[in-house]
Amino acid sequence: MNHVLTVGLGVLGAGLVASLPAAAGDMVEKDSAQVETTEEMQEQAEEMQAEETTETTIVDVASSSGEFEILVAAVEAAGLVEVLSGEGPFTVFAPTDAAFEALPEGALEALLMPENQALLAQILTYHVVPGTVTSGDLVEGDVATVEGSDVTVSLGDSVMVNDATVVMPDIEASNGVIHVIDKVIIPPSLLSELDVEKPAL
Repeated sequence: MNHVLTVGLGVLGAGLVASLPAAAGDMVEKDSAQVETTEEMQEQAEEMQAEETTETTIVDVASSSGEFEILVAAVEAAGLVEVLSGEGPFTVFAPTDAAFEALPEGALEALLMPENQALLAQILTYHVVPGTVTSGDLVEGDVATVEGSDVTVSLGDSVMVNDATVVMPDIEASNGVIHVIDKVIIPPSLLSELDVEKPAL
């Protein structure tokens, strides 16, 4: 009886030993599959995070809006796309298409001509203030622009920049902020050249 039991146990032990490599192989395969799945999930998460953190610059925001087609065309004509897509930060007082269309007859067409690139750049940079200045940070008074001249900010029932009204503030971009205005503002030194009346401030 003991001999039979010993033989039986020996056979059982041999079977278990024989099955161990196969079981171990299955476990290794499962572990490898889990590692691959985990790596795939990590890669997907990183891709999603990269998409979420993709920079949307001031130029990108303006280009994706239907309100700034003329502004974007002007920025391109003035050679300022790279600048306004740069690190910044910048605060841009962005005139709508309607604001550009309200310029004196022929002025917009003339500004977009290649020979007037420097003049156009001067006007556009007059709409740009260094740094990120949200509506809550605005204070009354003169503010220096990238162009070099000052704009005058007035606070009251509405926010005014020279004689332009801020109609939509605080559009965020990765390299600054945009405040939408209803008029094109002109540096004082260029008013006579464009036959635009000096704003009453």
